Amino acid sequence: MRRRYIAVKIDSNQAIKKEEVFYAIWDSILKMFGEYGASQTDLRLIDYDSENRQAILRCSHDALPLVKASIPCVTRIGGGAAAIHIQLVSGTLNSLRRKLTKQTKKSNSAMPR
Repeated sequence: MRRRYIAVKIDSNQAIKKEEVFYAIWDSILKMFGEYGASQTDLRLIDYDSENRQAILRCSHDALPLVKASIPCVTRIGGGAAAIHIQLVSGTLNSLRRKLTKQTKKSNSAMPR
């Protein structure tokens, strides 16, 4: 089975737990595509960095458009207002992490001092 890895950034004013991120995205997929559509995604939360509010999700290759459509529709996480933004999509976890590191270094060097 081919998989895709999605890096997302979470905007919220409150502390968010790993489980809350997953269930917010899962609920969004369920609302938009129903149980059958959600079952096709094979969605997993691979990593969550609460300090930087970044998460890495895994889904099936065929369901990538469903997941990408559902992520921006999340408006609440754990009872508070929140937004989730897709940063990167990649075919391998190593490649995604490498691209994220490059992107972070690039954005840090562009900041004025």
